[in-house]
Amino acid sequence: MANVSMSDVRDTINVSQTDIPDAKLQKMIKRAEVTLELELGKEVDYSDCTEAEKEFITLLAAVYAICYLTGGSAVGLSFSVGDQDVSVADKAPPLSVLQQELDRILSGLKQPVVRSA
Repeated sequence: MANVSMSDVRDTINVSQTDIPDAKLQKMIKRAEVTLELELGKEVDYSDCTEAEKEFITLLAAVYAICYLTGGSAVGLSFSVGDQDVSVADKAPPLSVLQQELDRILSGLKQPVVRSA
């Protein structure tokens, strides 16, 4: 099983601990975990999850981190970032790339539901 770490999230967007404090980043990871739980309709533990769940939580927490750095906002899988100036976030991958990856991973994580009538 896999474990989402703060360094995983920071590495994704090329920032350091001085850019985003541990306490803030930990909350972002937890929010990403809860969002994944809601999307999948099952319990997920970011400290003991599958590789795909780890990747999703890491990427979504990275999106939240970019929003934090740029003054944008994020709720669940919806986020917005206004005009970006030269900043720490310049080293981060484009949000559209992260969002496409999130969508791809989530599609793979969602299991088809078979019900009997």
